[in-house]
Amino acid sequence: MNLKRVVVTGLGALTPIGNTAQEYWEGLSNGVSGAAPITKFDASLFKTQFACEVKNLNIEQFIDRKEARKMDPFTQYAMIVSDEAIKDSGLDLDKIDLTKAGVIWGSGIGGLKTFQDEVTSFSTGDGTPRFSPFFIPKMIADISAGFISIKYGFQGPNFVTVSACASGTNALIDAFNYIRMGKANIFISGGSEAAVTEAGVGGFNALKALSQRNDSPETASRPFDKDRDGFVLGEGAGAIILEEYEHAKARGAKIYAEMVGCGMTADAHHITAPHPEGEGAGNVMKFALEDAGLSPEEVDYINVHGTSTPLGDVSEVKAIQRIFGDHAYKLNVSSTKSMTGHLLGAAGAIEAIASILSIKNDTVPPTINHFTDDEEFDARLNLTFNKAQKRDVNVALSNTFGFGGHNASIIFKKLTE
Repeated sequence: MNLKRVVVTGLGALTPIGNTAQEYWEGLSNGVSGAAPITKFDASLFKTQFACEVKNLNIEQFIDRKEARKMDPFTQYAMIVSDEAIKDSGLDLDKIDLTKAGVIWGSGIGGLKTFQDEVTSFSTGDGTPRFSPFFIPKMIADISAGFISIKYGFQGPNFVTVSACASGTNALIDAFNYIRMGKANIFISGGSEAAVTEAGVGGFNALKALSQRNDSPETASRPFDKDRDGFVLGEGAGAIILEEYEHAKARGAKIYAEMVGCGMTADAHHITAPHPEGEGAGNVMKFALEDAGLSPEEVDYINVHGTSTPLGDVSEVKAIQRIFGDHAYKLNVSSTKSMTGHLLGAAGAIEAIASILSIKNDTVPPTINHFTDDEEFDARLNLTFNKAQKRDVNVALSNTFGFGGHNASIIFKKLTE
């Protein structure tokens, strides 16, 4: 099969360190931490009392109040970033084939707040089954893609991927494959999550997955640091317009980068812990490189999953060293979760945007909050500690891994004719 080329023509971001793609990039470049005490509920009795929340957001500036009431926050976030990405792309919706335009979205959890609120209301009542007629449509993960397609009239493939923290990346992979196989010309793709709720924080606390550094939230997410003690929960969304290259070129579109490869594997090891030697993580990068037709030596930057957990950071670095060999010491590695926290199903989307913008700006965003070296990591590796670094970034690889052993990698490249 003669595969078509796929390019990025629009971006939208809503993150704990910036409410647009440009603000997000400025936050990344300046090493800003998005972690702070939780404001969405009283977290005083929780083991973890902080998170990376979206800040200074007035939903009614973006979505009509009546419409917003029909949406869980994760869908509201999806609508906001999709609108930014569509506008950024310069697409004229009256001039495209809407049957060849689709939406593939990602969310690991979906409408958690809606589920929590409805069930709590029922359980504290008199037992009479009173539920909102919007309960189910607000809660289900696929409704985000549904709302987006309804707004823009996109009539092509439309669904949501659910693979825990790999969801956003899996959505991008599916969109990429549909376009290069000629099944569509355009996709709005990405992911959103809004899990900073009592159930979200309490559930991850029960798993002992979250940092409990309540005395210093802004420094709690510290990937590769000896004293890392878990991830910081984040929320938000990222949207990317993926477009068939000739279609984009014909309309004179601005092109950020080309998406050139992807990989997917399973650890087949444990429901929450990564394979200790990073077998699945190594394989997924290897397969992505093979898919892209690139050698390891051609990669300049890896945006790692890097959650700031004791086991995960080690296994991913082992995988990088195994796959990249001596070149591992020549490329830059960084974890932008040190700034944004972990956006779960939206992580892959915003980290793909970070990778794309690293190519556009020839700048590698840092891994902030590094205080103490960990002897488990080879000191020769450039983990881009504490400060962004300028360098030529022609190829960037982004990793996302999820509970259940799901691994996904995607590769972006500077556009060449």
